[in-house]
Amino acid sequence: MTTFKLNQSIPEFSLPTVSGEEFSFSEALKQHENQWHLIIYFRGSWCPACMSELQELEESKGYFEKQQIHLTTVTHDKKEDLEKMVKEHGFTFPVLIDEDFEFLTSYGVHYHEEDAPYEDHGTHSEPAYFLTDEQGKLLYQQRQTSPFGRPHPKELRKIIQYIKKNLN
Repeated sequence: MTTFKLNQSIPEFSLPTVSGEEFSFSEALKQHENQWHLIIYFRGSWCPACMSELQELEESKGYFEKQQIHLTTVTHDKKEDLEKMVKEHGFTFPVLIDEDFEFLTSYGVHYHEEDAPYEDHGTHSEPAYFLTDEQGKLLYQQRQTSPFGRPHPKELRKIIQYIKKNLN
């Protein structure tokens, strides 16, 4: 499994967005200068726990903007399903499509394959969280092996507050 050390620069990635644009992490660092980046990998539009979390993140967007944190989400779900999800829920943060599992692989996101020890919606990824500083250096990471145990958006706020308070 891929592991990153805190304060290490995370790998560059470039993925298409649901809206058809190309998202590049290095370009996002330039475009959102002096902002931290919260990147969340979610299971897919079919996951009720993910939809609840994404809705709460959308509702908390003002907090993240005030804290100078740019929110980006990633999944390997189908583009058509994601387009419907974005429209239905009114999500305004970037939703990236990891069709070839490039992000999933390079970031060590857990993936349930056919030989998983329990059945859970067939093959799919699990939630993962990566918080970087304005230079793309890792401040926090968490990878799940199930849909439960993910940090609630309120817990993400506490994590961010703690890191900002204690940052060297």
